[in-house]
Formats: sequence, C-alpha cells, structure tokens
Amino acid sequence: MKKILLFLLVVFIVIQFFQIDKTNPPVDQKQDFITMYKPADEIASKIKASCYDCHSNESIYPWYSNIQPVGWFLKHHIDDGKKHLNFSEFGSYSPKKQAHKLEESYELIEKGEMPLSSYTLIHKDAVLTEAEQATLIAYFKEIENTIRTQ
Repeated sequence: MKKILLFLLVVFIVIQFFQIDKTNPPVDQKQDFITMYKPADEIASKIKASCYDCHSNESIYPWYSNIQPVGWFLKHHIDDGKKHLNFSEFGSYSPKKQAHKLEESYELIEKGEMPLSSYTLIHKDAVLTEAEQATLIAYFKEIENTIRTQ
C-alpha cells in the first residue's frame, strides 16, 4: 500500500511540470458580441459573468488551474466551449450562424444546462436567477430575431 501511495505521489508531482497554456488570443472589440449589440449594463455584466470565461477569448484562469490534472480539465472545457460559441469572435460568424448560436444559447439557458453547474458551484456570480434567465432568454431571442430579419 505504501508503494502505491508513493507511486501516486510521484506521478502527481511529475504531472505538475505539464502546465496548460493560459494565453488568450487577442480580442478584436469590433467582433465582440457585447460591443456589437450593446446590451444594457445589467445584461452585459451577467453575460460576462456567466458566459465569457468559457465562451470568449477573455478566459480568466483561477489559481487552481495551476494544479494538474485540474488545469487540463479546465483547459479542455474552455477550448470546447469556445469551439461551440466564442462571443469574442461573434462578428466573424455569418448572420445565419449568429442567429443559430443565439438560439442554442437561450435553449440551453431554458433547459438549465448553461451555465454549467460545475462552473456555478465555484463561481457564484455566474448563477442565474429565474428572472435573470428570463431576461437573457428574451434578450438573445430579440437579437436573434433582429439578425434573422436583416
């Protein structure tokens, strides 16, 4: 048993040398969703708090991202989130894709799937009350309709 614990400790120490890249790509503000659509301050701050860490080029990596394998999990999660929707690159999407991404966003909020509970467990400012959910859903629907009718 001691050999197993010693082995696990050595492995844990060794993997600490394999840190994640925390560099965010540059943000072109002209392409950023909030810059483009200028939501009210309360909506913008809620989108930033609840969405931008995983769905923008403005990810803020917490201290525990320095501990592996937690950092690897976070990095994978953030990369996957940006692959599905990147608010920092929203303006580079075609209008059809923008509308679709907004539709997916409000559907996930309606289902309670976003923001992820694993994220809100630690980031309490990202928790959406029912009223905030309704506000974001209505806002995303409004922007989606604006895009579709252009």
